[in-house]
Amino acid sequence: MRLKEEQIRRLAEKVYSDLYADGLITPRGEQKDVVAGIASAISQNFAADQKLERDAEKLLDETIAGMGSGAAEIDRRRMLKMIKDKLAKERKIVL
Repeated sequence: MRLKEEQIRRLAEKVYSDLYADGLITPRGEQKDVVAGIASAISQNFAADQKLERDAEKLLDETIAGMGSGAAEIDRRRMLKMIKDKLAKERKIVL
């Protein structure tokens, strides 16, 4: 999923305001700086997820090409999910 910068900023503001209202955080800096940090973390997470998806697709294509005629019976969606889960675990990414 790809969000626009404005959507990421609003999401970061919501995360900040909810955590602050519940007393779960005590900001050390100004609100705008903390929100910018949260937005940056969200953007980085989306970028990592997109890279993981591309890598899983590439690995799946290589696997299917190496299987030859046996690849016809493979459920591509299921196999992609399995590969993506494995890569995420190896890279310590929470999906």
